[in-house]
Amino acid sequence: MLTPTQIGEYEDRGFTLVEGAVPPNLLTELRAGTDEIVEAACGLTESDERYDLEALHTPEAPRVRRLKSPYLFWPLFAKLVREACILDAVEDLLGHELRLYNHKVNIKAPEYGAAVEWHQDWAFYPHTNDDGLAAGIYLDDVTEENGPMMIVPGSHRGEVYDHHADGYFCGAIDPTACDLDFGGAVPLTGPAGTMTLHHVRAVHGSDLNRSSRPRRFVIQGYFAADAWPLQGYLNNFDLETFDAKIVRGRPTGAPRMADVPVRIPLPEALNQGSIYENQNTLEHRYFATYEEVA
Repeated sequence: MLTPTQIGEYEDRGFTLVEGAVPPNLLTELRAGTDEIVEAACGLTESDERYDLEALHTPEAPRVRRLKSPYLFWPLFAKLVREACILDAVEDLLGHELRLYNHKVNIKAPEYGAAVEWHQDWAFYPHTNDDGLAAGIYLDDVTEENGPMMIVPGSHRGEVYDHHADGYFCGAIDPTACDLDFGGAVPLTGPAGTMTLHHVRAVHGSDLNRSSRPRRFVIQGYFAADAWPLQGYLNNFDLETFDAKIVRGRPTGAPRMADVPVRIPLPEALNQGSIYENQNTLEHRYFATYEEVA
């Protein structure tokens, strides 16, 4: 359960943190399981449906920057998306009927882990209402040195910024073409086991991991069950599969419509894949790349 202070912070700033949200035994299990999954990427030569690989990945020395939809492939994560310690907090913010929307583990390797440019999750998947958020779990201690997520406070109450480059969706905001105060962004630091909660419209990004320590970050996206994606599910929408993502409460066939700003993420990104590929077409980057600092 969230405190009134945490709920107020989420409503006012677009995010809050809960230290010690994940029990120590579950945290230990998640860390060990993630290590095993990453080690299993040995032998891979390119990204696949499970693994998104760093540019410096080799079959002998795996560098994984993202586990894609891990709840679909590994029981440990299938259980995590329904954990009460997470859903109780999400329910405090979105109500008692909840749908899982997406799931991933972002991994920043020591002294390398890639940056993620400024963006809003809402730009990727607008819904009929914006009662949506991302719940994040720190598997490692997160400091200002190992690439913490940073959020522009209050940005969840503003506009939806253009996430296009050369006319195509790129999943990133051009920092030279907006009025956002990125210098005022708040780094979300905390010990392993901390849970972050940020609004689907909050502007956020993260720098390279410049430390000697990893930064592994589980991200679970949830919406209120009555929020329906405006674009449907582009790849063979199936109502049974959609309803199976309900993690609390019951599904509904009556979407709730709200007066919220929307931009449609079309034409699709030239570089299809994860957000890392999408953002490669952005000309004016805010964060440095590994090649620039190596």
